[in-house]
Amino acid sequence: MRDVIVAGGGPTGLATALYAARAGLDVEVREPRSGDIDKACGEGLMPGAVADLVELGVRLDGHPITGIRYVDGRSEAEAAFRCGRGMGVRRTALHGALRACATAAGVATTAAAVQEVVDRGDHLLVDGDPTRYLVAADGLHSPVRRMLGLDGAPGRQRRYGLRCHAQIAPWTPYVEVHWGAGGEAYVTPVGEDLVGIAVLSAERRPFEDLLSDFPVLAGRLAGHRLSRVRGAGPLHQRVTSRVAGRVLLVGDAAGYVDALTGEGIALGLAQARAAVAAVRDDRPDRYEGDYRRLGRRHDLLTHSLLAVTSVPVVRRRIVSAAHRMPGLFGAAVDQLARPA
Repeated sequence: MRDVIVAGGGPTGLATALYAARAGLDVEVREPRSGDIDKACGEGLMPGAVADLVELGVRLDGHPITGIRYVDGRSEAEAAFRCGRGMGVRRTALHGALRACATAAGVATTAAAVQEVVDRGDHLLVDGDPTRYLVAADGLHSPVRRMLGLDGAPGRQRRYGLRCHAQIAPWTPYVEVHWGAGGEAYVTPVGEDLVGIAVLSAERRPFEDLLSDFPVLAGRLAGHRLSRVRGAGPLHQRVTSRVAGRVLLVGDAAGYVDALTGEGIALGLAQARAAVAAVRDDRPDRYEGDYRRLGRRHDLLTHSLLAVTSVPVVRRRIVSAAHRMPGLFGAAVDQLARPA
């Protein structure tokens, strides 16, 4: 009997498997997709996430990120990270690096999705195979979460993300956040001649149409080839519980507020560590409290930003306010950059 099966072989699922292998647990990853998996995301790793990945032995290939800059066409505000450097890394490159690390650690992988979970009390049957625990890291619209009836009521704010890449040399080592009337555009340097552009908005319009809401960015990208656009959403996913018997949810599968603060990978890594510790100690009940503790700062910052920027007059002034109060803006960026 295995100690743990991980449903989902994305970054959080692979990190869970690596932490489990490090803890001496017999672990298997089940992921139906092959190769290096892409996803619509900002591709910026905060310093805390970089440090955690390096500590796991993951070799990262990307572009250094030294801070955050806000832009709205009238004013700008920027703050450097105080606790190390972040990194812009293509999602496919991050996934490939984690897969290589998991393979080197001897993590077993099966090209299949989890379709059935039966609770036998002292163990589970996952598609007929016995295991002590199942950790679901199968994404924003987690099939395991839905299978177990853990989906919460839909969130009131329905925002969506679109992402593509532009063949252009990064013009700043910062993640640049362009604020518009109905959304934000995140520009992340991910290579010497490549930047990622991710747009978050409640409006479901084509990427090129949304880009017109950010004239400074649209002007800079004029004449440069854009890659295929990927989408994700709705982003806000509520979950009734992160623990159901011997099943634990991590990463996006455990619930999601918004990508506004860019902490997804850092939080997923922290949740993976906590879930593995609960499995190792045979204390799955402990994970729910650990999850809430780890996400408290992130949830507070994200909900606060979403609330204030939903008011049009406040949204129009968010960048000028950050410009006038650099100390406060710098402190907020520092909180985002630190480990979860």
